[in-house]
Amino acid sequence: MIGKITGRIEYRAPDHVLIDVRGVGYLVYCSERTLAALPGVGEAVALFTDLVVREDLMQLFGFTTLAEKEWHRLLTSVQGVGAKASLAILGTLGPDGVSRAIALGDWNAVKAAKGIGPKIAQRVVLDLKDKAPGVMAMGSTLAAATGDAVAAVIETPATAAPAPQMSPSAQADALSALGNLGYGPGDAAGAVAQAAGEAPEADTPALIRAALKLLAPKG
Repeated sequence: MIGKITGRIEYRAPDHVLIDVRGVGYLVYCSERTLAALPGVGEAVALFTDLVVREDLMQLFGFTTLAEKEWHRLLTSVQGVGAKASLAILGTLGPDGVSRAIALGDWNAVKAAKGIGPKIAQRVVLDLKDKAPGVMAMGSTLAAATGDAVAAVIETPATAAPAPQMSPSAQADALSALGNLGYGPGDAAGAVAQAAGEAPEADTPALIRAALKLLAPKG
């Protein structure tokens, strides 16, 4: 299993890149959002990958974060959702957007992805609703691991491309805090997702305060 590719971008196409790893070229298919985040041709890049093997095909799919890769794995476990559909959903919403949509039961957000109909969108939300808290809670660990992996760009005689700095997920920290306060994973995930959607730039304390207000008894 190929879990990560670290090399230099040889060329870019509308749906994939060719990454040269010490003389071996790997075709890696990515979502539109991931492709837009990648550096230019000739620059160093590190991508987490998922290898799909069929009788007539072997394809690598690439992700800039482990959270995105985990959502791809879960999305493709849903009946009727293949790799192409998963990349469409991730390309439209991003991993945080997928977390919010599924935690809130917002199948209309999932349906906004190209090629995703209402039945598939509803199935995604229903099948993965219990999985959203787990992925959100993994955010801090995944972000730290992502930073370490992207920092491992290939060495060059000149200056290596700078590794982007990634901070732990505020949503994951807020979710963990609410869990420590006794809230159930589903309720906590829904409140954090809603709070994050209303204030995307909020830090952990602000998210916790907003989520607690949403969880407070009404009336």
